[in-house]
This record gives sequence, C-alpha cells and structure tokens, in this order.
Amino acid sequence: MVGSVTIEEVARIAGVSRSTVSRVVNGSPAVSPEASEAVRQAIESLNYVPNRAARSLASSRALAIAVIIPEDLHRFFGDPFFASTVSGINAAIAASEYVLTLAIASNDPDDKMIGYVRSGSIDGAIVVSHHANDTFVERIAAAVPVVYGGRPASGATDAYYVDIDNAQGARDAVEYLIGQGHRSIATITGPMTMAASVDRLEGYRQALAAARLRPGAVADGDFTAEGGAAAMRSILTGKQPDAVFVASDLMARGAIGVLQSAGLRVPEDIAVIGFDDSPVATGVAPMLTTMRQPSYEQGERMARVLLDVLEGGKPPHATIMPAELIVRESA
Repeated sequence: MVGSVTIEEVARIAGVSRSTVSRVVNGSPAVSPEASEAVRQAIESLNYVPNRAARSLASSRALAIAVIIPEDLHRFFGDPFFASTVSGINAAIAASEYVLTLAIASNDPDDKMIGYVRSGSIDGAIVVSHHANDTFVERIAAAVPVVYGGRPASGATDAYYVDIDNAQGARDAVEYLIGQGHRSIATITGPMTMAASVDRLEGYRQALAAARLRPGAVADGDFTAEGGAAAMRSILTGKQPDAVFVASDLMARGAIGVLQSAGLRVPEDIAVIGFDDSPVATGVAPMLTTMRQPSYEQGERMARVLLDVLEGGKPPHATIMPAELIVRESA
C-alpha cells in the first residue's frame, strides 16, 4: 500500500479531518494529544508515506540542503577530508526531514549555481573549503542561510561557521617538534586564499617566536600531494631544516616522498609532522605524526547548526573545535 494511500484515507481511519492529518504530519502543535495519537496509529497501520512535493509546496520550503564545495573534481576526490566531512553532514541531515544535494564548483562563471539557489531548490547551504576569491559564495549567502566549514574567507562577522582551532593546532605541532629538540623548522602551507592556511601559518610563527627561534623556509603546497612535493623540493634548495611542519597530511605524503628520494631519512635526518589525521597518515612509511582534526564531527556540527537556523533557532555564530596531537613515527 506504500505510495498509494491517500491523506483522506488516513483521516477516515483516524476519525479526523484531512487538515488535522496535515497538521500532524507537518509537526503542528495545534492538535490535541488524542487526535495526534489517532493519526499516528492510522499512519502506521496504513504505511502512509506523506507526499514530499505537496508538503514542500504547503510549507513554501524545498526541504533540501546543498553542500557546496568550491573545488575541482580532482581535489574533491583526492582528499579524504572531503569524504569524512560530507559523511558527517549526511549523518545529521539523514535524521531530519531534509534531503542532501552535493554541488562541486570551483567557480560559477555562468551563474548556474546562483540560479539554482535562487530558484528555491534549496532552503540552505553548507559551504566547505572556500577561498577568498570564491565570490559567488557570498551571493549564495545573500540568498539562503549558509553555514561555513571554516572561518569565512570574506571576513564576514555575522556568518555561521564551524572551524578547527587551526592556529592552536599548528602551535601544538611546532611546540612538539621543539620539545623533540628541533631548532630549524620549515613549514609547507596551504594556499593563502584560505583562512585555515593563514591560521596554521600564524600558529607556526607564534610557536617559534615563543621559543625565540627564527622561522624557517615557508613554501606553499596548495593542500595537494603534488604541491607538497614541489614545496619540499623548494625548501631543500636552501639550508636543510631538521624538521618540517606540513599543514596537511596529503602535502606531508608528497614531502616525505621527496625526502626519501633525496636519500634523507624520516625522522632521523628531517622530522615531518602533518595535519588532519586522515587515512593518508597511516598509509605512508613512516606513518605520520599529525594533528587530528575531527572532520566527521565538524560535518555533523555544521549540519546541526544549519538545521537549527532553518527552524528559527539562534545558535552561536562561531563554533571552534580542537585539534589533537597524534604521535606516530615521522616525528
């Protein structure tokens, strides 16, 4: 009977009006407990499935949320961070009445994304991994409620976002290296168009300044394994450091490959510490010492903040989660 039962049949079995059934299905409190129970029993006995399109039309909501990732396909499928974060988002959305859509767009030259958002196809959006030059994201935020993964690159002070304490995580990583006796510490950063990259570089500098050590070489690795390899080669053209803080595990994997190809031992000649604690960390040899960021939990939290906003709640604008040092073999 699933899919063929009508709201009128539910009303007849429950002994109530069609509008009462509609109010119960849509969660309205304006129904007596007795009538609500009768409707719930009728729904269960008939296996009634509410018509989603009708509910959406009646409530003027699409009952859909988009995850928007302003990256290219290569980066999306190549970085485990995205899979973990989107899994967390999906887990929270699955427990709600909303469906989840995924949009991967490194730019929006033809305004397709903006048109989709403004068409009423979604009620809100979660933006993950955005850059300062992703200006189309700001127009999305002007059209529907948005929660950002990470501090907004635009600097908007009224935005909702869930972030990792990137600066403190970087400080902890570099302080660990200093505690291990390292004094010449280089760093491989992500792109400076991203707030996470800026914060991790700042944390690196703060830890060295607190220890009265001079900063080492700094190279941008673009948050990719290939970029990490290129950055490591660049660093090795100068004075060889005794340790490297790498702002992502993917970049650290690329850096370790270059060091080993150059005949250098990790960690005996150069210690390497990453950031993420993604599956990459245990898939390299030696296994990575790294800073664990709770990307799955971050995804769940972003979704819950957005759901709260969509239901009229007022959650905190900023939610900051800690990173945790995981010691393995590379440092």
